[in-house]
Amino acid sequence: MTSQVSNPITAGHQAVIGDVLGVQRAPGKETKRLDRVIIRFAGDSGDGMQLTGDRFTSETASFGNDLSTLPNFPAEIRAPAGTLPGVSSFQLHFADHDILTPGDSPNVLVAMNPAALKANIGDLPRGAEIIVNTDEFTKRAMAKVGYPANPLEDGSLEAYAVHPVPLTSMTIEALKESGLARKDAERAKNMFALGLLSWMYHRPTDSTEAFLRKKFAKKPEIAEANIIAYRAGWNFGETTEDFAVSYEVAPAAGAFPAGTYRNISGNLALSYGLIAAGNRSGLPLFLGSYPITPASDILHELSRHKNFGVRTFQAEDEIGAIGAALGAAFGGSLALTTTSGPGVALKSETIGLAVSLELPLLVIDIQRGGPSTGLPTKTEQSDLLQAMYGRNGEAPVPVVAPSTPGDCFDAALEAARIALTYRTPVLLLSDGYLANGSEPWRIPEPAELPDLRVEFATGPNHTADDGTESFHPYQRDPETLARPWAVPGTAGLEHRIGGIEKQDGTGNISYDPANHDFMVRTRQAKIDGITVPDVVVDDPGGEARTLVLGWGSTYGPITAAVRRVRREGGSVAQAHLRHLNPFPANLGEVLAAYDRVIVPEMNLGQLAHLLRARYLVDARSYTQVTGLPFKAEQLAQAIVAESEIEDATTGAATGPEESAHV
Repeated sequence: MTSQVSNPITAGHQAVIGDVLGVQRAPGKETKRLDRVIIRFAGDSGDGMQLTGDRFTSETASFGNDLSTLPNFPAEIRAPAGTLPGVSSFQLHFADHDILTPGDSPNVLVAMNPAALKANIGDLPRGAEIIVNTDEFTKRAMAKVGYPANPLEDGSLEAYAVHPVPLTSMTIEALKESGLARKDAERAKNMFALGLLSWMYHRPTDSTEAFLRKKFAKKPEIAEANIIAYRAGWNFGETTEDFAVSYEVAPAAGAFPAGTYRNISGNLALSYGLIAAGNRSGLPLFLGSYPITPASDILHELSRHKNFGVRTFQAEDEIGAIGAALGAAFGGSLALTTTSGPGVALKSETIGLAVSLELPLLVIDIQRGGPSTGLPTKTEQSDLLQAMYGRNGEAPVPVVAPSTPGDCFDAALEAARIALTYRTPVLLLSDGYLANGSEPWRIPEPAELPDLRVEFATGPNHTADDGTESFHPYQRDPETLARPWAVPGTAGLEHRIGGIEKQDGTGNISYDPANHDFMVRTRQAKIDGITVPDVVVDDPGGEARTLVLGWGSTYGPITAAVRRVRREGGSVAQAHLRHLNPFPANLGEVLAAYDRVIVPEMNLGQLAHLLRARYLVDARSYTQVTGLPFKAEQLAQAIVAESEIEDATTGAATGPEESAHV
């Protein structure tokens, strides 16, 4: 969150830790100003890289920089120490201007061991800085990842600015008076690294110390040890001659509209959006969920908010979770279930039941690499066709997809609007990149949130020819085609529910062919008639012949790539879809206005397939299924190639979004 910039660590602390480390203050340190930096922390899963990155991100957000993050960790709960599959990393891109992605290539790599160095060295540009924990470069550790010789000594890193730092031993030395065992003291080395980077980039420090005291409140000796290590790292940067330069990245004062901001991840934004939807609808919020990566954080977060009328239920499996959620919807709650791709497959029968019952239900799919178990901790957009068609029979479901971590809040509200207004299940497609990534988010004012209040059925809605009044559960609103929502226990509104086909109006069981045809077409017409905003096209000058169309989390990389191409004189338009079913009403007209339509996706072309089938356009796929988001330069080159823009070169890499680290 935005706040006053904290004062740096006091001179007294510097002197104390300097004495502990046996070093003297280096005179005349230079400070350089940068417009943006990309840092990657990397180490074993047990080295605390995610916590380190998260704390640096929090300090950066409080300082007022724009930022974007990319956590990347193994699927194993605890992969073998010192191995390549066990490397966990956290990348942070922060700047004094508007940015859109976690960055293509790190300017700084903090490598806690040989595996971290080897796993990440290929992503570094020439001249990048490497801060490496030399204590971990033993013969055994290097052999484990295939280093025949020490890369810190064999000249293989000459293209980089290497800072060898004995992080482990310096942390142990700083904590020698703490009373901790050596093994426990070693665990604080990530805080030493965080302190060093905080000095290097002039980050605030007070909130990290407060965080550590709160986190380890029941173990104050652990809290103080981490704080000592953190201060020692800060003062090492201040006193050592190896770091002759520190860097300043000014707050991004012009990047944000006025307001109160906080750093937020996609899953947290989704959780807050769902709580807001419950509040604005006046309904209790019910989550039926079974833990699955990368959706479990939503269950964890919502379980903390009983005071907002939230009820969470951890079921025995995916089927039980959505069954409970659908039951809660029948009972009058704003109900949802959270999962990932494998869970959607298990929930598909109950989603079809919700289509038949025509009850509001939110199905939150945080997509990951597939098929089957696939890549649990890696990102992908491969569930679009499953969301569209992954049920038996004609079972149409609206599909909504957020574009950024902060946009997950608004997407949750939009999904709730559609579900409540049209009495239908809605699939919201986020993914691991959005779920775990973060960015500054403006906290909206309550008055800005939509009114989602609904009216339950309270009495008869049908009058027979003889004047008899009765309740018809499938008598529809002429505008939305939604059926009435009757809460169980309301006198006189008893009605049948179930998966067998209903008779129009009465809701009685019906096997009549003509009725079935009518009900199938009516359910489809209800979805087709959902009101969604027109797609907005960014086409400066209106002369572009190429349109880049994306959906979901590709927004940031696509927008950054389009900016690069335009800076080099290319003319290209951009549009991004939030609503994937139904499509915006003007989408066909937009597609027809361009000679070329390029569709980047983290799948094998699922949206492109839908566009070709629906609009008969030659949508050209550009796809990737590596478990990682697109890089902006990669997309820029693809746009140039497809658009036949001959004068664009890879030199497009230097501009406001991707300027060089100097």
